[in-house]
Amino acid sequence: MTPPKIRMQGLTKAFGERGKRVVALDDFTLSVADGEFVCLVGPSGCGKTTALRIVAGLETADSGTLEVAPGADRKQPQNAMVFQEHGLFPWMTVVDNVAYGLEMRGVRKRARREQVEPFLEMIGLARFRHHYPRQLSGGMRQRVSLARAFVADPEILLMDEPFAALDAQNTLMLQDELLRIWEGSRKTVLYVTHGIDEALALGDRIVVMTAQPGRVKAIVPVDFPRPRSAAELRGDPKFGALQLSIWRMLEDEVRAARAQAEA
Repeated sequence: MTPPKIRMQGLTKAFGERGKRVVALDDFTLSVADGEFVCLVGPSGCGKTTALRIVAGLETADSGTLEVAPGADRKQPQNAMVFQEHGLFPWMTVVDNVAYGLEMRGVRKRARREQVEPFLEMIGLARFRHHYPRQLSGGMRQRVSLARAFVADPEILLMDEPFAALDAQNTLMLQDELLRIWEGSRKTVLYVTHGIDEALALGDRIVVMTAQPGRVKAIVPVDFPRPRSAAELRGDPKFGALQLSIWRMLEDEVRAARAQAEA
């Protein structure tokens, strides 16, 4: 049996000083297979982003273990993270933003451009290659962020609500864009979202989390065939039924999170 790409076992993480400590994660256990697309859903403050940041190496768990299986190519980045905000460098053009990860790895300029150009074509921004982020719409900036993550060729792609700030139309378009690019690469993806519909459109499995402290409440397999269209999938009656089923799992957790916030 192939070992998982990511294995989190009994992770616990708390923030704050003594007497004011908030436990974000408690005994959080999850394994993600190589090439699997796993979505985390749960109420605000349940530790979804904390789990992602621990995998990224941006936070350290207080207890528990994290294991990430090494890739065949040790020069390949272990992970790349796409945040809710695009995180582009305002002084860099589109092409330079997309190529930034390659530049940090010492890839020569000509080779960087050769690797970046297909991705600019893929996301439909080739003619904007010399524009700056301020000259782009929100959806275009987020497409640049996607391209930057994929062109770096990481083993694992970590995504923290990357489309949350966009309107519904741009979100649908970028979900389809992400699916199309992912189908060609089959990266291991850990994706945080508040949207059950988004998780169903994108994921192989959905991890439903409890209110704070975050634990795994349920894991729901998503068996819609691939390749998928995020827009067309929403018209499938099974989609609506599964969305309602997951919401029923989440409803009590959302109420609990609201009660915590009001206490």
